[in-house]
Amino acid sequence: MLPGRFEDTARYVVTTIRENYRNLNIPYHSRWRHFAVDGSDRWATLAAGLSESPAEIARIRTELAIVSVLLDAGAGADWRYREPGGNGVYSRSEGLALASFHAYRAGTFSALGEAEPLRVDGEVLCALTPEALGQVFQASEHNPLVGLEGRAAVLRRLGEILLARGEVFGAMHRLGRLYDHLRKQATGEGLPAASILVTVLDTLGGIWPGRMELGGMNLGDVWRHPQLCCDDASSELVPFHKLSQWLSYSLVEPLQEAGVRVTALDELTGLPEYRNGGLMLDLGLIQPRHPGMLDGAYPVHSPEVVEWRALTVALLDRLAVRVRELLNMSTEQLPLASVLEGGTWSAGRRIARILREDGSPPIRLISDGTVF
Repeated sequence: MLPGRFEDTARYVVTTIRENYRNLNIPYHSRWRHFAVDGSDRWATLAAGLSESPAEIARIRTELAIVSVLLDAGAGADWRYREPGGNGVYSRSEGLALASFHAYRAGTFSALGEAEPLRVDGEVLCALTPEALGQVFQASEHNPLVGLEGRAAVLRRLGEILLARGEVFGAMHRLGRLYDHLRKQATGEGLPAASILVTVLDTLGGIWPGRMELGGMNLGDVWRHPQLCCDDASSELVPFHKLSQWLSYSLVEPLQEAGVRVTALDELTGLPEYRNGGLMLDLGLIQPRHPGMLDGAYPVHSPEVVEWRALTVALLDRLAVRVRELLNMSTEQLPLASVLEGGTWSAGRRIARILREDGSPPIRLISDGTVF
C-alpha cells in the first residue's frame, strides 16, 4: 500500500457516494440494485402484482437472488443483453441481472411452468444445458458470453444439491425453502449475518467446481499464496468466498422484509472482486510488484491475483473507517455493505471507465465464470 494515496482514494469514494446518494441514504451492496438500473425497479413492479403471503414472497426473492448471483460472474467486454419489451441494451452486471430476472419471471427454472412460474426446482436445474442458458442470455457467436458452460454447470450442481438436501429444501426440492431454513435460525435478538454466510457455505458450497479440498470438503473460492505459511492444514490457504458473501448480502433484504432482523452485518468482509480491487490499482493505492504485470492475463489461482484480492479485502476495512469519518457517519449509519455500494464498487467502475474505453479492470483475468 502507498500511504500517500490512501487519503486520495478515500476522498474519491466519498465524492462518488455524494454524487450517487445526495441524501446519504445508501442501500446495501446486493443484487437488488441491478434490478433497478436506469431508474426502473423491475422487482418492485413484479412484487406489486403479487398476492402471495409475506413468507412466499420471501421464498421468491430468495430464489431470484440466489440464481441471479450465481449467474453473475464476469460476462466479458463484448457481451450485451437487450431487455424484452424495451429498447435498453445492457452489459456486465446489469445485463446479467436483467437476463436472470426475466428468465426467472418467465418460469425458466420452474417445474410447474405457467401454473407457478416464480419458483426454482431441482429437477429443472439438473437438466439445464449451456445451450438453453445461452438463449436466456442471448449469447451467440456474435454476442459471446464468457463462462457460459461454467454457469450452466453451477446451476446443474445447485439442482443436485436441492435433490439431495431434503431436510433443507423439502420434498419438492424447491430453492426458496432456504428462506425457511434461515428463519428457523433466528432468535429473539435476530439472525447474525455470519449465520447467513455459514448457511450458504454449508448448503450451497458443493456447487463450485472441484478445486482444493480440505478434510474431504470442496473449499470453493479459496486459493493458495506461497508466502502465507503455517504449521497446519490451512498453510498457504486464502479464503475469499466472494460470490457466497455477495449472495449473503443479497439475502438480507428478503429476510428483513419478511420480519427477520439481521444483525452484525459488518461481520462479513468486503468483496474481493475486480471493481473494488481495480479502484485501488487505478488510483495508485496499491501498485504491481513487476512493471509488466498489467500487460498480461492471469488465472484466478495465480499468486498475483490472490495477493491483489487479499489486499483488497484488508484495505476495504481501512477505507470504510476513513469514509465514515469524512461523512461524519457511524458504523450503524454506514455499514460496510453500504460503503461497498455507495461506494467503493461504484468508484471502481467509475475510474475504470475514465481510464479504459471498455471499462475493463486494470488486470486482465482468465475466468471460468464462477469467481468474478
